[in-house]
Amino acid sequence: MTAMDQPTAGDGRLTPLEERRLIERAQKGCATSAHSLIAAHQDRLHAFVWRLVRSRDDAEEICQDAFLRAFTSLRTFDFNYRFSTWLFTIGYRLSLNCMRRRKTYSGDVDFSAFSADDARDSVADGVANTDEARRLQKTIWENVDQLTPPQRATVLLFYKESLSCQEIGDVLGMPAATVKSHLHRARARLKETLEGHVGEDWTNVRFGAAGGSA
Repeated sequence: MTAMDQPTAGDGRLTPLEERRLIERAQKGCATSAHSLIAAHQDRLHAFVWRLVRSRDDAEEICQDAFLRAFTSLRTFDFNYRFSTWLFTIGYRLSLNCMRRRKTYSGDVDFSAFSADDARDSVADGVANTDEARRLQKTIWENVDQLTPPQRATVLLFYKESLSCQEIGDVLGMPAATVKSHLHRARARLKETLEGHVGEDWTNVRFGAAGGSA
């Protein structure tokens, strides 16, 4: 494997040039490049899908299906988009289908599955790693989980994947204006939650770098 096959962006993600070269090689049948693409995206895709379906078994099945569909159609890939955007679009649609089959599309969540490890997620990376911070992070994620699937996906893609509203719209199949509306409603709900825990100065809690203005 060459250096170009490795994800070398500052946060461990592929740069656009690296991604394009891997895709071009994978299109020609290079198994090593295909594996590099999977390695660069599998953890992020799984985290995104799991937050939607809240079942590790379903998330693993959806991710496998998403990669299979992506690589089956890789020869028709449009280089005007990022591979991650395309992959997350497939994953999102498969997640919606899964939730519809389970009749949980309303956004209801079984919080009994929420573990201590989940509470240590980096959603509030600006807060110190204390018991209070972990409790607050858990509360935030519980409220995110109660959003509708499109709102939940919007929050995850904006704060965790740093996508712009236009890119999120491409993934979710909706106008950027609708994405902004989802973000506004989600923020309002989270603001109410945070005000009950940290007072009026809730904005000191950061969710991570956003990919675009909203």
